[in-house]
Amino acid sequence: MAVARVTQVVASSTKGWQEAFNDGMKRANKTLRNLTGAEIVSQKAKIQDGKVSEYRVTMNITFILED
Repeated sequence: MAVARVTQVVASSTKGWQEAFNDGMKRANKTLRNLTGAEIVSQKAKIQDGKVSEYRVTMNITFILED
């Protein structure tokens, strides 16, 4: 029987939400093992001088706990 855990990660990028998501997944993969899924919970943007200066993604990452 497998037991999973969900952890929330927030990542950002100056280029777009997709890159923020990819960067967050790459970073999570360095620390967490047995990743099995991800869910984007929210997407937010930081605005400066009327333009988007940073894209932020909050995601839930699921991974299987080791025995």
